[in-house]
Amino acid sequence: MSRSYQVYRAALPEVCAAQPAKMVFTADADGRCEVFTWDADTRRARQVTDRPHGTLHGAIDRDARVWWFDEDDHGAGRWRFQPFEGGPDLPGLLGVPEGEPRGLAVSDGGRVAMGIGDARSTTVYLGPRGGAAREVTRVDGHATLSGITPDGRLLALGGAAGSARAVTVIADDGTPCAVLAGDGGGGRLWSLGFAPTARHAELLLVRESNDRYLLASWTPDAGLVTHSWCAFDTEITARWHPEGLSFLVRQDRHGRSTLHRVHLAERTVEPVPTPRGTLLDAAPRAGSDVHVLWTDTATPPRMVSTAGTELPPTYGIPERVPGEHRDLWTPGPDGPVHSLLSLPEGRTGAVPAVFLVHGGPADHDRDAYDGVVHSLVASGFAVVRVNYRGSTGYGPRWRRAFGEGVGLTQVADLVAVRADLVARGVVRADAAGLWGTSWGGYLVLLALGTHPDLWQAGVAVKPVADCATAYRTTTPALRALDERLFGGTPDEVPERYERSSPRRYAAAVRAPLLVAAATRDAKCPPGQVRDYLTALQLVGARHESMWLDTGHDGYEADDHVAVLRRAVVFLDRELRQGQARTTTPQTPRSDRSGDSGRERSPAPAGTGGTHTERSSGHAEGHHPQ
Repeated sequence: MSRSYQVYRAALPEVCAAQPAKMVFTADADGRCEVFTWDADTRRARQVTDRPHGTLHGAIDRDARVWWFDEDDHGAGRWRFQPFEGGPDLPGLLGVPEGEPRGLAVSDGGRVAMGIGDARSTTVYLGPRGGAAREVTRVDGHATLSGITPDGRLLALGGAAGSARAVTVIADDGTPCAVLAGDGGGGRLWSLGFAPTARHAELLLVRESNDRYLLASWTPDAGLVTHSWCAFDTEITARWHPEGLSFLVRQDRHGRSTLHRVHLAERTVEPVPTPRGTLLDAAPRAGSDVHVLWTDTATPPRMVSTAGTELPPTYGIPERVPGEHRDLWTPGPDGPVHSLLSLPEGRTGAVPAVFLVHGGPADHDRDAYDGVVHSLVASGFAVVRVNYRGSTGYGPRWRRAFGEGVGLTQVADLVAVRADLVARGVVRADAAGLWGTSWGGYLVLLALGTHPDLWQAGVAVKPVADCATAYRTTTPALRALDERLFGGTPDEVPERYERSSPRRYAAAVRAPLLVAAATRDAKCPPGQVRDYLTALQLVGARHESMWLDTGHDGYEADDHVAVLRRAVVFLDRELRQGQARTTTPQTPRSDRSGDSGRERSPAPAGTGGTHTERSSGHAEGHHPQ
């Protein structure tokens, strides 16, 4: 089965600024994600990387050098590059130690800046491509290099001022030029890269303020300017147009996407027509060309160029996903809860259902193709994807609505949607299961323990199972996230961590449970999962477990298929109550971005020069990003 399973990245090819026909993209290579080049003129692809566990991060600079991050099983490694046509693999900079990738930016003249991190800090290095590196700055905690000016004299760092709400601009000698902060009322600020032209140094930003998302810009002369006339009610990201005078803004709203062309000088916002569904990626290119990666639940992703540019082909994707796909809005205390509902074809009456619980919590389910949804619907299940409170795509207030407590708020929304579907006669009350990864897996465990009578099966992949223990053994970035969510550390607010911890409710679990965990998981560490499984065993709760010899993130098809096969067979057995029918998953292709970690910025970083800090994905994950 794994031989026919393919992997891909839900992102458009990176395009060479000086030679737009030359591109770099990631695609399937015998069940692994690898980096390829694509020549739009000759319509030829060339595989650049061939690593045992795949390669996720790829980029191309203005001189058509192809970049990738050569990492080990633990996510640490170094940037390398080679000419577009092929050649020896060369180190990006000499003298840079191995570490985690936290941004790559290349100026027009071949000056390379890279962010390299470890558990304690982030260091930015600078030097000529392939030459000796020098340390520019080192900051505590997790920071992201998000851009370099075309002349290589200014750099932008997110989180470098000791706050996830700040952006710091530094000179090439490490001198701070500006610290750009939020509005002081809890609003955040994201850097989306410098203007791609050398006329002036201008940094594009997104600002959260007064329950809106606003475009902002910074220049050395004018400082930080917020463009209040250009406001959106839900999360956005933006990319510079190559001429450096306008932006393409992509908005996530209610599980779907919209596009806008923004001209700051003219103070205009023009809608860009797109089909109903989700734009997994969108990028303005030379002239009037726009590249988009479009999908909806019934249609696998398609790359489209408005100017007819030849983009890399997508092989082996089915033309249509079976089933009936619709929206559901369920009343809730902070407003209606939006769900994406997929029903099997030929349904008569209520059917068994699987609630696919997205991770994050700063993420959301989209009207987008999902290999897991495809497998489950083809197997006769209804699939429910709930954008519970805390999800992105519904505005800042929805993201901050944690009234019942961390995790418990989200579980309350799952319970409400289940009751709504049962009352409508769509879902069988005695055949409702849960399936989630990472934060989604955490919510599965919490729901099974706090509402044991409502669920008949659960699948939790790489979950948080004990909030306090996970805090003490996870990464610094996720500890910072926990402190924001809970309002402090486990020592400061122990009762909050205890109340929201699945471990507390393990003795109440009644539904059969499948837990898949990873032995080298740094984000949802294996120790706290083992403790949870021991607690289940002590009370005699029915459960199964499987262990993957991987980290939290993965690029290989074999791991995905192993979990997918086991989970679908498990749910088929438990929710159909022993019916003589077991279905093997029929998933021809899957998005590898998955639920990569327990938080994502709702306004992901764009590019300045060439910038790469893409999230790696669960081998078992879903939800294109």
